[in-house]
Parts: sequence; C-alpha cells; structure tokens
Amino acid sequence: MDVSGGNDRENQNIILWNKHNGLNQQWDIVYVDEMKPEPKKGELNTDFNLYVERPFYISTAMASGRFLDVVGNNMVIKTRNGFDS
Repeated sequence: MDVSGGNDRENQNIILWNKHNGLNQQWDIVYVDEMKPEPKKGELNTDFNLYVERPFYISTAMASGRFLDVVGNNMVIKTRNGFDS
C-alpha cells in the first residue's frame, strides 16, 4: 500500500505500488486498548503477527501519522475523528 504521490494530506488516496520503502509505504499498527500481558496460545495470530479480537488502527509513518480509513469505495488517510472506521 502506498499513499498516492507521497502527499501527506487529508483524504489522500491509497494505491497499490511497487515497493520502494518510502515513508508513504510504511505503516504502524496501533492497538486501541492498553498492552495486555504476553499472549496465551490462540491470542496471537502468528501468520500475521496480530492479536486476535483486539481493536487496532493503522497509521502512516509519514509526519502526520494519519489513519487508514475507507471513504465510499476508496481507501484514504485521514486525521483521527473518533469513528471506528
């Protein structure tokens, strides 16, 4: 996934692009709740390295740290707005 054109602005589209390791292709997974103790068997999906049934959001590594969101049929970056999307 790539923030189109590397433009760090509200509602900028997300596209698929060849890997180049720019900041516009780097993402952070941030869990909503506080860190829990070490996961027990079945709590950590080792295929994807994500916790099961634990809410999270995805933010860009670009300076704004905007969140991945879906608007209509498009995936975009947006400033946090309190919605679960």
